[in-house]
Amino acid sequence: MAKNCIYGQMLIKSDWCLKVCVWVMIVVGFLTQMNCQGKQLKASLPVVPRDTTIKPQDAYSQLFLDSNFVASFIKSEVSSDSVANDITNFYNIRNFQYAWFHEDGLTEQADVFWNLYVDMISNVDSSIYNRSLYYKMDQLLNEDTLYPLDPEQQALLELRLTQVFFRYVQVAYKGKLHPEQMKWYIPRRKLDAVVLLDSLFVKKNNIKEWKPLNPSFHRLYDALFQYYSIEKNGGWPTIQTSSYKWKKGDKHKVIGQIKRRLRTSGDFPSADSSFLYTDSLEDAVKRIKVSYGMKDNGIIDAAFIKELNVSVGERLKQMLVNLERMRWMPEQPQNYIVANIPEYKLHVYEGGRKVISMNIVVGKAANKTVIFSDQLKYVVFNPYWNVPRSIVRKEMMPAIQRNANYLSRNNMEITGYKDGLPVVRQKPGPGNALGNVKFIFPNQYNIYFHDTPAKTLFSRQKRAFSHGCIRLQKPMLLANYLLQSYSQWTPEQLKAIMNNKTERWLTLDQPVPVFITYFTCWVTPTGVINFREDIYGHDSKMAQHLFQ
Repeated sequence: MAKNCIYGQMLIKSDWCLKVCVWVMIVVGFLTQMNCQGKQLKASLPVVPRDTTIKPQDAYSQLFLDSNFVASFIKSEVSSDSVANDITNFYNIRNFQYAWFHEDGLTEQADVFWNLYVDMISNVDSSIYNRSLYYKMDQLLNEDTLYPLDPEQQALLELRLTQVFFRYVQVAYKGKLHPEQMKWYIPRRKLDAVVLLDSLFVKKNNIKEWKPLNPSFHRLYDALFQYYSIEKNGGWPTIQTSSYKWKKGDKHKVIGQIKRRLRTSGDFPSADSSFLYTDSLEDAVKRIKVSYGMKDNGIIDAAFIKELNVSVGERLKQMLVNLERMRWMPEQPQNYIVANIPEYKLHVYEGGRKVISMNIVVGKAANKTVIFSDQLKYVVFNPYWNVPRSIVRKEMMPAIQRNANYLSRNNMEITGYKDGLPVVRQKPGPGNALGNVKFIFPNQYNIYFHDTPAKTLFSRQKRAFSHGCIRLQKPMLLANYLLQSYSQWTPEQLKAIMNNKTERWLTLDQPVPVFITYFTCWVTPTGVINFREDIYGHDSKMAQHLFQ
């Protein structure tokens, strides 16, 4: 990664430039794609009528643009039809009053947005990085002697800032890749850039609190530059050893290597460099193992050493891949459920606060769990298991041929035939593959949450064993939580329903949003960086596109 970025003849040596270099890897290509698509969109882009009811006495700014000047600017300087349309609509709904300037100079919104823009994305695309605009804004923000501006020059700055904002939104919210290209079927957040920009001026008291995207994105973004700083300073040392198994009290030269490695990443601030496995090192090891999804037993083993030896450069790529995914996430509701596949965890949020977490089993590599979102509507007790045709064909038919009693022994029955294959279902009862309860969020992928009789799998570190559906470690905890507001479905009544051994469907009056995600890297609200294995190879595929 370059230490210096050159824009024309300008050489910038700063943290801002380092951030530019990283963002270039993400956004290059996307803008070109947007420009190519613009001509096709022109005919279908809606134009908002001009709001002529806005008069100088009730306007946000007493400065107004000439509509012909705006049209001329769009024709000469805006190559993207979608951005041109956004600019037109934005000034139409404002009756062409200025946004970024008032009578005394730049508005607070201009100051805040420009800092966000420079800090977060500023890239070398000529339609976004405009040298004259950059220098003029730098002068306006740091010198008070430039006012009043020439009216035409001020109008150009106003329109160029608006153009930069809309291009900024395109990049910041959409990223470089299309989600479905990466097997990601969660709909993007719906964003009206014109409404977004107008809201920054209507709600001007909150302008300093405005940040695009979600908190998860910004936490990981901040951590990215912590890791880049480590890489710039030479990275961390590789731990050289042929034996793996140390615990507190052991003494070995490898312990000294581990301390140096953890000190470099900021995980072991102690100056201790001895070969003794101390209490403070054990605390650090336990904490870090949890951040890798391992058991916090304090044992330094081969798996732990392997994670420590992943280079900082590879971690940076992993972080960039997940930043791209975080851009795709829609705005989270206050109450929702998320199952993160590489984490093997399900989390329930209420009022934006995590209230339940549990282990899950996800689809194995050959039967990948799909990344999508939907609404959880039904809780089904004593469910029948309608065996998927692929399982009937590949697994059950050979088993039936080997043993004629296979179906009866497994409490199964044939309910019909389709295309030469029997339609098989497993009746409720002990041994049912779905256990005592399943949770349905109707979707085209036939994926749902369910109980399971195979409880021992939840204690394993890697839990990719299913045919695609998600098995829950504590299904009754989730059932009781979802049904707690229904007076007719108390825990005692739910237990009676299960003991009846008859399938029973309960419908939620308020469906709960469900997100099945794939994040292999994230930062917790307390600042802990987590890494997980790329179990389906999705990271590798994205990296090929992002870092060609």
